Amino acid sequence: MFRWIGELSAPEKKTLAATWGGWTVDAFDFMIYTFVIPTLILAWGMTKGEAGLIATSALLMSAIGGWAAGALSDRFGRVRMLQVTIAWFACFTFLCGFTSSFTELLIVRSLQGLGFGGEWAVGSVMISEMIQARHRGKAAGTVQSGWAVGWGAAAVLFTLFFTWLPDDIAWRLLFWMGILPGLLILYIRRHVKDPEVFSATRARSQDTHFLEIFSPRLLRVTLLTSLMATGMQGGYYAVTTWLPTYLKTVRGLSVLNTGGYLCVIILGALAGYLVAAWLSDHLGRRRTFFLFAACSAMTAVAYTLVPISNELMLVLGFPLGFFVSGNFSGVGAYFTELFPSRVRGSGQGFAYNFGRGIGALFPALVGFMSVAMPLGEAIGIFAGSAYVLVILAVALLPETRGKELAVYD
Repeated sequence: MFRWIGELSAPEKKTLAATWGGWTVDAFDFMIYTFVIPTLILAWGMTKGEAGLIATSALLMSAIGGWAAGALSDRFGRVRMLQVTIAWFACFTFLCGFTSSFTELLIVRSLQGLGFGGEWAVGSVMISEMIQARHRGKAAGTVQSGWAVGWGAAAVLFTLFFTWLPDDIAWRLLFWMGILPGLLILYIRRHVKDPEVFSATRARSQDTHFLEIFSPRLLRVTLLTSLMATGMQGGYYAVTTWLPTYLKTVRGLSVLNTGGYLCVIILGALAGYLVAAWLSDHLGRRRTFFLFAACSAMTAVAYTLVPISNELMLVLGFPLGFFVSGNFSGVGAYFTELFPSRVRGSGQGFAYNFGRGIGALFPALVGFMSVAMPLGEAIGIFAGSAYVLVILAVALLPETRGKELAVYD
C-alpha cells in the first residue's frame, strides 16, 4: 500500500511531508475543544446549545477563511499562504487557553477558525498539483490521514492531562499546547516550493478572478461539489463534536474510558483514510465515495440510535471512525481534477468550505435539539441525513481518476 511513496521525486516527498504535517497539527488544534466541552459546561455554566454554538462559529469562520486562503493562494502562491494559515490557527488556539467566559472563547475560537479552514484549502490543492496523476488519490488521502494522527494526539494529551491535573488547569494546558504546530513553518520555508503547474499557469496569465467559479461553465461543478462537501462536513461534525460529551454524559464513561473509546474510533479513522486513499486510485473516485458514504450513514445510526452495550460500542467504534473519516480521503484529489488550474484554489477552497459552513450548523442544531430529545438520537438523525446528500451529489458528478492537470484549461 505504501510502495508508491518510493516512486515519488524528492520535491513530491517534501510536499507530502509538509501538507501531511499541516493537516495533522490543524486537527490537533481544532479537536482540542471537543474534549473540553463537558469541563467548560460545568465550569462556566454553559448550555449544550452554547457549547455547540462555539463549535459552529469556528466552522463558519473556517468557511470564510478557506475560501479566502484558496483565492489568495491562486494569486500569491500555495507555499506562502500555507505558512500564513498555520501561524494563524496556532496563535489563536494558544490564546483560547486564556479565556474565562463563553463570550471570550466564542470570539477567540471563531478567529482560530479562519486559519483552520485556510490550511486545508491551500494544502490539499498543493499536494494534488504536485503529485503525478497515478498517485494523486493516494497522496491526497495520505495527507487526510494526518487528521487521525492529530486527533489521536489530542485524545492522548486529554487523557493524560485530565487524569493527572485539576480540570481547571488541564483544559487550559491543552489549548496552550496548540502553539507548538507553528514550528512546522520552519520546515515549509526551507524545503517546499510551489507546484510547477501552478507556477506555469501564473506565468501564462495573471488575470484570474475568484468569481469565475460561478460562471456558466463552472457553476454546475461548484454547486455539486459544495453539496457533496456539505454532506461530508455536516455528518462528520455532528458525530465528532459531540462524541466525547455523549460518551461521558450519556454512556456514563470516565475520562480514562472516554479516551479509550475515542482511541478505537481514531485508529479506525486512520485506517479508513489510508484504505480509501488506495481505493480512490484503484476503484475510482465515485465508487469509493458511494461506498464510504453509505457505510458512514449505517454505522453512525447504529452507534447512536440502536440500543447496544458499552462493550459493543467499543467494537463498533472502529468501523465508525473508518467510514466517517475515510469519506474525505479522495476529496482533495477529486476537487483538484474538477476545477481548472487558474481558479483551482478558489474553486476548491469555496466548495469544501461552503460545505463546512453549512455543515457547521449541525453541531449547534444537535446541541439545541438535545434539549427535546436524547443527544444520541439528535446526532444519529443529522449524521444519517448528511450522508444522503453526499450520495446524491456524487451521482451527478463525473469520474476523474487518472486525469492529467493542464497548465491552463
